Amino acid sequence: MAQGQAAQDDQPPGLELSSAQTAPLDAANPPDAAASRDQQLETTVITGHYDNGVGTSDAASQGRITAKLIENRPTLRTGEIMELIPGLIVSQHSGEGKANQYYLRGFNLDHGTDFATFVDGMPINSRSHAHGQGYTDLNFLIPELVSRIDYKKGTYYADEGDFASAGAGHISIFNTLLKGLASLTVGSYGYQRGLIANSTPVASGNLLYAIDVGHNNGPWDVPEKNRKAAGVLRYSQGQPDNGFSVTAMGYDAKWTSTDQIPERAVDQGLINRFGSLDPTDGGKTSRYSLSLDWARRGDNTLTKFNAYAVQSKLNLISNFTFFLDDPDHGDQFSQTELRRTYGFDLSRTWFGKLGGFDTSNRIGLQTRYDYLDPVTLNHTAGRQILSTISSSKVKESSVALYFENTTSWTDKFRTIAGIRTDRFDFDVASNIAENSGKANSSITSPKLSLIFGPWAKTEAFLNYGEGFHSNDARGTTAHLTPKELLPVDPVTPLVKARGAEVGVRTAIIPGLESSIALWRLALGSELVFSGDAGDTTPSRASIRRGVEWNNHYVATPWLLFDLDLALSRTRFTQFDPVGDYIPGSVERVASFGASISDLGPWFGALQFRYFGPRPLIEDNTVRSHSTAITNLRVGYKVDKDWKVTLDVLNVFNRAQREIDYFYRSRLQGEPAEGVNDVHFHPTEPRVFRLTLTSRF
Repeated sequence: MAQGQAAQDDQPPGLELSSAQTAPLDAANPPDAAASRDQQLETTVITGHYDNGVGTSDAASQGRITAKLIENRPTLRTGEIMELIPGLIVSQHSGEGKANQYYLRGFNLDHGTDFATFVDGMPINSRSHAHGQGYTDLNFLIPELVSRIDYKKGTYYADEGDFASAGAGHISIFNTLLKGLASLTVGSYGYQRGLIANSTPVASGNLLYAIDVGHNNGPWDVPEKNRKAAGVLRYSQGQPDNGFSVTAMGYDAKWTSTDQIPERAVDQGLINRFGSLDPTDGGKTSRYSLSLDWARRGDNTLTKFNAYAVQSKLNLISNFTFFLDDPDHGDQFSQTELRRTYGFDLSRTWFGKLGGFDTSNRIGLQTRYDYLDPVTLNHTAGRQILSTISSSKVKESSVALYFENTTSWTDKFRTIAGIRTDRFDFDVASNIAENSGKANSSITSPKLSLIFGPWAKTEAFLNYGEGFHSNDARGTTAHLTPKELLPVDPVTPLVKARGAEVGVRTAIIPGLESSIALWRLALGSELVFSGDAGDTTPSRASIRRGVEWNNHYVATPWLLFDLDLALSRTRFTQFDPVGDYIPGSVERVASFGASISDLGPWFGALQFRYFGPRPLIEDNTVRSHSTAITNLRVGYKVDKDWKVTLDVLNVFNRAQREIDYFYRSRLQGEPAEGVNDVHFHPTEPRVFRLTLTSRF
């Protein structure tokens, strides 16, 4: 089956991928060359959950998740749609309104430091964020509107820059809906959600709108009272390579959180595993954006332009060490910011011949400007400010220029060679005079991929690339620690990453698409969680190695299976007597899924995911627990426009953990120096959610 046909077939019932949102032609080929190459490569696409057929990507670890999988799989949280990326784990250590915790390729990515995420071209990772560098909050998304997720792992792509050391995910939303959608969900622990979405022709285009509202208390002793509202308004015209869309998004949320708790507090009976040691922790956030996507194809050219403007606010209140620093008032702190982000991404591709070989040359320009005024850290008690630890105004700008050449030397061999250069400028005005200043840095990143085949519906890949992540702007000008006012050296603004991968993808077994990738990544500096500060700090250089094996099998037209396994080994490369293990680095990940669709009026899905123990300190003497969760969905179609769905999350009601940390904290009555202990956030117990959906 041709790739274009699969893109149409993979849409969920009642949703239609408009012509302006279908998968574009390979940017490396003009229309006639792309069709010729598809024929030469005997492109094979396994329809259903992934569009990862032989001949569709530039690395074994690159692929596309279809809307069908996003619709079929039950999830506890919005951000867990990213867990559909093979090998990626999504967890939480705080309230549901906060950005998720991510794990991939041996990284504890914190809230997104080394995985770049985009929604319709808008970068979601926040630079110089109040809580953590690269903070990636996806709670504003409406999952029913996501048309696909394109993912890339590694540093091999010229158009990927900041935060993309481990990889990148590009989320796209629909332009039109075949029918309107209305749904109502009720569930355990006060869960309620209502959604309405539709699209209508306007002038020569389409107008899509959606409103999503929800409430959840969770199983916590202190009810979460998570209240959120999200909306989307999009106008689109034209085709994927000759059209445009303008999109407005809005999101607002407020919650009370139960953060990670120390094991000893549970063991001593001070609280149970769903208890809180500071019932006033929580947060409030908002995000509003306006974006433009535009594309034009000429006879031998393709031009794309994306621009965006985002305003976001956050007030996050946490207490990780309880009474370690302030035995009288406690250690609660608030992290606040008001952010405006502007940017654009412009690229142009020329198609032609090089010495008789099909070739394309692409040049791209990317800019981004972040303005934070203010970004603060305050000492609080009961959400009331006691003192301001730091307050800054931050201006951070970047510009990147990249070039990429793709050449098909034979029908069995092609190369992709690229290079990008990035320039960053930082301007910090701090209430601590010694921490004010300006800094700048540049970095150049070469890329090269070799693609061989296919032979017997099998192809091979060799990939190499350099990349980077930026550090917090405040760290680039800091000379004193904000709390203790001790001398400190400014951090390196841009941290180099070097990655390589060898992989194979095959569809030789009918119905099965399988890939395996052996990868390596060296990073110039780690970011390690610091419990007493509640944030991350730069550390030593590191190296990661691993293997990923992904399998997607269409057993029958109504039964599909997915099996993904990932192993990794991570170590610091610079000697320190404390040890060379990287705290929080994930070593083993497994995921298994089965989906049943159109079995008469019945449909359903089963999803199992596992991530194994992790070192919590550098000498590996303290390790985390493993986590294995099974989710189930059973649905019944009443008629063509009505269906009922029951989700059972954590089917076996296993008492496990979302995350573990090891650091020093102090409970009331304990020694002044505190106690080193494992701090954890529990998985939620068995949860039931019932959804009634109507198409109109």
